[in-house]
Amino acid sequence: MHGNALYYFYEAASLGSMRLASDKIGVAVSSISRQIAQLEKTMGVALIERGRRAIRMTEAGRLAYEYYQGCIANEEAFMNRLHEHRQLKAGKVSIAIGEGFLGGFFSKVLEDFQGQHPGIAVTASVLPTSEIVHAVLEDDAHFGLIFNDCTEPKIRVRATVAQPLMVICAPDHPAAKRKSLSLKDLSTYDLCLPDANLRLHQILREAERREQVWLEPVLTTSSIYVMREAARAGRMVTILPRIAAAAELEDGRLVARPIYEADLEHTSVSLIHRLGRQLDGAPARLMAAFEARLKGWSESDGPAAA
Repeated sequence: MHGNALYYFYEAASLGSMRLASDKIGVAVSSISRQIAQLEKTMGVALIERGRRAIRMTEAGRLAYEYYQGCIANEEAFMNRLHEHRQLKAGKVSIAIGEGFLGGFFSKVLEDFQGQHPGIAVTASVLPTSEIVHAVLEDDAHFGLIFNDCTEPKIRVRATVAQPLMVICAPDHPAAKRKSLSLKDLSTYDLCLPDANLRLHQILREAERREQVWLEPVLTTSSIYVMREAARAGRMVTILPRIAAAAELEDGRLVARPIYEADLEHTSVSLIHRLGRQLDGAPARLMAAFEARLKGWSESDGPAAA
């Protein structure tokens, strides 16, 4: 607002004279006087009382002085916050993910990141794939994690990592003794499978149609947690990518066996963000941490060492 003129007025009023303001700013007294006069003309009010040796502000001058004083305070606060943002001492990150990413994989990345940057607040929304894509498109989430690729033209896939669906079961289940299984093999076991709300359901249904093998689960659920727990209990087998049971596979509570049905091997995990959105600071750093963790995964051996 009114640039240099308001600055000159503020300094003159603070110091009590145009001469002292001239010495501080390094601008001629006549220039300061002219700028203040122009400012008064623009505002339509007198800012200082004329005919005095020392500057005395009018009531309007006091308002202008307090306004500029507030501008300085706001700018200082902004610069402090910007510095904290650059140093990752403060900030917020919003993530949209599927339930299958919760657990060991997600917790490890987040724990490491917030351990290094305790001032960063993270919000994680657990959503179906279509809603994850929508949240990223609408900038409700800085980035998202989804199963399989994304064909939405306004979405950029930052990283894609193969995560074929696997047979997940307890170590003492008969399926654990097999090196690999077909869909037909799976049809002989009690199964806990995803319901229609999960993208995994659609992938399995497409495979069943190709193979003309129809799996009949004894338990259907929209919760990947329930799927993991059903398998861990020992009676049922489930089908998940490794990433969805990372902690249990690492500590041996569950085991994974491949399914030799060709197209299932092409399932993947994608890290996405909106095309054209420039991420910096905490969102960019956390997205890079997830990207590095994803790339550390091996299709056959599970997660790489942290």
